[in-house]
Amino acid sequence: MASRGSFTRSAARATSSAYRRLPIRWRLAGGSAVLTLVILLGFATIVGVLTTRQINDDFTRSVASGADDLKRQLFLQVTRRYVDGAVVDVKLSKRSPDLNTYARLENAVIRVVYEDGSVIAQTQDAPYLPPPRADREDYGGYRVESRSIAALGTTGTVWVQYADSLADTEATANRVKVFLGLGVLGGAALALLAGLATATRAMAPIQRLTEAARAIERSRDPSISIPHPEANDEVSELAITLEGMLHALDEARTETEATLARQRQFVADASHELRTPLTSVLANLELLEMELEGESREAAASALRSSRRMRRLVADLLLLARADAGRAAPHLPVDVAEVVAEAAGELEPVAGDHMISVAAQPGAEVDGARDELHRLTLNLLENALRHTDPGTAVEATVERVNGEIVLSVEDDGPGIPPELRDKVFERFFRGAGDRSGSSGLGLSIVRAVARSHSGSVSLEEPLDGRGARFVVRLPARAGR
Repeated sequence: MASRGSFTRSAARATSSAYRRLPIRWRLAGGSAVLTLVILLGFATIVGVLTTRQINDDFTRSVASGADDLKRQLFLQVTRRYVDGAVVDVKLSKRSPDLNTYARLENAVIRVVYEDGSVIAQTQDAPYLPPPRADREDYGGYRVESRSIAALGTTGTVWVQYADSLADTEATANRVKVFLGLGVLGGAALALLAGLATATRAMAPIQRLTEAARAIERSRDPSISIPHPEANDEVSELAITLEGMLHALDEARTETEATLARQRQFVADASHELRTPLTSVLANLELLEMELEGESREAAASALRSSRRMRRLVADLLLLARADAGRAAPHLPVDVAEVVAEAAGELEPVAGDHMISVAAQPGAEVDGARDELHRLTLNLLENALRHTDPGTAVEATVERVNGEIVLSVEDDGPGIPPELRDKVFERFFRGAGDRSGSSGLGLSIVRAVARSHSGSVSLEEPLDGRGARFVVRLPARAGR
């Protein structure tokens, strides 16, 4: 019992879920069609019952009337009679109508019989009928009405049996039922179509609102006007509300963009202004380091290292701020292979036990800023050195593939966990294996430089089971 109840509830939930997934216009049209179907079914049931009853009553009256009329027109003629009053033979008088002619006019079956059912006269091919009774009965597909004609003493009574086929009446009743059923189905179908047409027309303003919303989504322009329905109804109120919301979002976005633009400008200007005093500080610290001795010299060297790190951070922030502000450095022909070789040579003295190798095709030229591309390559190589153990191989390759210059940097380190692959290009993100306390801007700068050169950078699956593989794709210089 419990399992049956559970199955019933599951089926009900599935039906309800399927209904909720239907479009609104189909739900409205379906509800209208179901309501119309219920009304028409009730109407058809009442009409069918009343009509069928009326057909049967008319048929019963017709058979009874035919039997009564025939009784009045029939006359018997006794041919022989016993002394004691027993009738030996009876036949219809010549004054009686011909039974076959009368039956054809009424489409009936007629028998004149004794009380025990023995036939005195009957129509041609008349079927067997049971002995007559005083009331009507249905037998063998016929409605039979029996009427007594005359009493013949001890012999009994002569009866006339007037019968009509029930098939025509049943066929008429069935036709009525069929017509009513077709009417119900046709009415429900018309109600469904009319409901769909009405619902589609009613949903047209919402469809226009949807199209306007899609246009705003594609263009990201909230200033696009929202269509207003002519009627002052709920849809019109929705359109006004959406329009107000879009205006508010547009104002908020404008304010946010203005604030971000001011912040980018401030960062760019501040980074630029910081370069001059930092250069002066570095020069003075270098001079102090050469002049001082002992602990004072060590303090000056420590300050010098911190200042150099600060200069590097300021340079990173300046580069990112310029990229955010859309300030592009002049682009000139640059050989990426030379840039990679220079960056690898610059890092060679600080690579320690790491093995840096470069495989570059000559003539891999792009239109770009040489300093920025140098910074991109330097950051990729430093990232590989920073996150791998001593003795690990780091390989940089440059090749031309399908009109693109492809720069890839691979290492034999532990690789990057899958959960961090989408975060490594975020600003100030530092992995757990960072051994140098970096600012977390290296790969962000790589992405910013790649985008400013109409290229891309991605973390791809390493070849031959190696560690991490960063791939930069830049459009090759036209005509090269």
